[in-house]
This record gives sequence, C-alpha cells and structure tokens, in this order.
Amino acid sequence: MAVKIRLRRMGAKKAPFYRIVVADSRYPRDGRFIEELGYYNPLEEPAVVKVDVEKAKKWIANGAQPTDTVKDLLKKAGV
Repeated sequence: MAVKIRLRRMGAKKAPFYRIVVADSRYPRDGRFIEELGYYNPLEEPAVVKVDVEKAKKWIANGAQPTDTVKDLLKKAGV
C-alpha cells in the first residue's frame, strides 16, 4: 500500500479550502482517507497553514510520501 500525504479539496466553487490528509495513493483526490493532519486556506492573506506536527512526523517516519505541494507546506509549518 503506497501511502501519500496530500491535499483534499473542500469548499465552494471558486473558493477552495484544502485539508491535508494521509491517504492510499489509489484512492481519488477527494475520496477515502486514513487520517487528517491539518488544513490549508490559500484565500486568506497571508495563506493559513495549520498542521499537527507530531502526526505528520509520525507518518513520514512510517514511510508516507508527501506530494510536492504538501512538502512545501510542511516546510513552512516547520516539519
């Protein structure tokens, strides 16, 4: 099972809001997920990123691969 840390799109049309989730890579973008780690709101100024650092470190240590966008967000959050 290939586990990824990726964004799950929420919110209304033209008003995106993303949750940072751990999911099997075979599931669809907004489909089933294993655990929620935080959220990202690009519409606020400055963009808001809230991440549970301990959970993120645990999943990365267990082999979960973050996507490129999530990798940048995690660096900003200090993971």
